[in-house]
Amino acid sequence: MSDWTAGYVADIGYTYGYYTELNPLRVRLAFLNAGLVPPEVGTACELGFGQGMSTNLHASASVVQWAGTDFNPAQASFAQELACVAKSNAQLFDESFNQFCNRSDLPEFDYIGLHGIWSWISDENRNIIVDFVRRKLKVGGVLYISYNTQPGWAAMVPMRDLLTEHAEVLGADGAGIISRIDSALAFAEQLLAANPSYARANPQIAERIKRIKGQDRNYVAHEYFNRDWEPMAFAKMAQWLEPAKLQWACSANYLDAIDAVNLTAEQQALMASIPDPMFRQTTRDFCVNQQFRKDYWVKGARRLSSLEQTEVLRSQRVILVLPRSDVSLKINSNLGEATLQEAVYNPILDQLADHQHKSLGQLEDALKSSGINFAQIIQAVMVLSSNGALMAVQDDATTNMAHERTKRLNNYLMTKARGSNELNYLASPVTGGGISVSRFQQLFLLALQQNHKQPQEQAKFVWDLLAMQGQRLIKDGKTLETAEANIAELNAQANEFMTKRLDILKALKIA
Repeated sequence: MSDWTAGYVADIGYTYGYYTELNPLRVRLAFLNAGLVPPEVGTACELGFGQGMSTNLHASASVVQWAGTDFNPAQASFAQELACVAKSNAQLFDESFNQFCNRSDLPEFDYIGLHGIWSWISDENRNIIVDFVRRKLKVGGVLYISYNTQPGWAAMVPMRDLLTEHAEVLGADGAGIISRIDSALAFAEQLLAANPSYARANPQIAERIKRIKGQDRNYVAHEYFNRDWEPMAFAKMAQWLEPAKLQWACSANYLDAIDAVNLTAEQQALMASIPDPMFRQTTRDFCVNQQFRKDYWVKGARRLSSLEQTEVLRSQRVILVLPRSDVSLKINSNLGEATLQEAVYNPILDQLADHQHKSLGQLEDALKSSGINFAQIIQAVMVLSSNGALMAVQDDATTNMAHERTKRLNNYLMTKARGSNELNYLASPVTGGGISVSRFQQLFLLALQQNHKQPQEQAKFVWDLLAMQGQRLIKDGKTLETAEANIAELNAQANEFMTKRLDILKALKIA
């Protein structure tokens, strides 16, 4: 592996994922719920942007000026191509953190994001990043950072070290990273089958190895097989960020704000007895066996009065981005599966079922007769946003300014979807970020653009593309071999798209 990688896996590309927590618009509701003044974001930066999907979806769907870097030139090239297509003016580079963070042409930023970077880099790079945040994050600015943490990773640390040592020492000479990963996982299974004391003391490890075997190898390579890998306790993270004058603001995982679904009554009482907010977070991580933290940190937290908090929350607009019938009233939390109160959630969802954005104040007025108070609305919005059913909406002027950019980017991504199943997100100028849109749904949109208005026409359009490439659909784990079976399945999917998804995509200004 060449020196420019700094120990990071570079011979296999990262996945084309999108991470909604990186959306600056998402900070607003989290801060308001925590009683903090949210930032006004005009400039933003992502360090280690991977394939650049998040950066580009956010840059095209807002008026925020983005900059960022990723050390991998192939990934940076793709990201630059997306920025060029959208004409977003995002400044994206293939520089190391040291090179990028010492550029003289970068502005100060209102928002800096690092998703899945901190745990996989050296202390030298961590020092560079903290110094960059100290110098370049504005007063009142926000840092989003996600990272592997303790105690959830404690049992896996020695097994991860074993996997990487096997890949390095016993991996076949000249074998690619995927072959070495598979070989290392096979050895781990051999070891566990021998019933070592480690496995008896940590019975959950066998199940974790089984899950890893079923995961995308691009993800596994970048998650487990870098040279640097350190799950970090919350208190240690706070020590790292102290020189940059950062304070922990709140979790970027909205569901973390709802203690009732994460902590038992006894645990909640314990937490309430701890006066120090930072030590409360450390203790909470033990209660939930935290494995991965997603946090917002702020340079100078300012609290809102209760009146200010309520007034600004009432003006917050949201939109339902899933079909009403697809929204489950069950959520998975640290305490297991929880059932949401139908008497509260159904009226709220009914108000939003037309997929038109509404302010929380409008919801409050509409639901007074149902006996639902504002606090219940806020909690429901946090829960429904955490599972992707609801998203925050930006102002109309910004939506209109971003619309042409998102159209350009989306057309490019949909065109790529003709031959690829990797790009499963499109940009919405309404939400300021990405929306999950599967490959076939993107192709149905392309068919509509070409005036194929009926589901059967759209199905044929997609089938012609697949047949040309020798591709077939898979249903219930089985490949559909005949043209008739493929077309029948595409017809069913096109009908569902037209009846359940198209109106939502129109409301999001994607269709």
